[in-house]
Amino acid sequence: MSTWKMKGEYLKNCNCLATCPCDTEGFPSPHKYCEGIVGMHITEGNFGDVRLDGLYWAGIVHWPGALHEGNGRLQPLIDERANEEQRAAMLEILSGKNGGPLFEILAAVCPTVYPPQFVPFTWEFDKDGRHARLTAGKLLKASSEPLTVPATGEQQRVRVVMPDGFEYREMEVARSTELEASGEISFSYKNTHSSLAQVEHTQAGLAA
Repeated sequence: MSTWKMKGEYLKNCNCLATCPCDTEGFPSPHKYCEGIVGMHITEGNFGDVRLDGLYWAGIVHWPGALHEGNGRLQPLIDERANEEQRAAMLEILSGKNGGPLFEILAAVCPTVYPPQFVPFTWEFDKDGRHARLTAGKLLKASSEPLTVPATGEQQRVRVVMPDGFEYREMEVARSTELEASGEISFSYKNTHSSLAQVEHTQAGLAA
């Protein structure tokens, strides 16, 4: 197994209610199915001797029920700026074949994986401010903004801490104001869940 690390900014937007019941209770809501996107800006990373600093990746996902029930589908998206070695390295990590619980679990619950697409990315990320924006070619568009208190319109900060989490240990909850995907997996949502986190994934597990 190759030694690897991906440290950086992590975004997850999905069709669930804010705070993502899939993270807490294990079942999606208000829908009986789960779909959305995950994405990462690797600020520091490597796969063996291959450096991954500054690159992006994302995945568009769909499950017909709860994640642990499986039968999911995954569309990998890789930064077009990555060279051949970097592309191969990132796909090896995402495949789950080189450790890392998040990617091993994704591989187990997503038996259908579509051919990777190499596309241009745009990325804006402010974890503390709960603002984010991600585009990946013409296949993915997502944006996030802070939750607000309905009675006053003031910003509301909600932080979820998961000491034993395999995806992240702590995330800021935001509202996904725009969530659109096209291609093999397509959907369109507004005002759903968004997670913003700083993570460090390795072959041995989540380091931060």
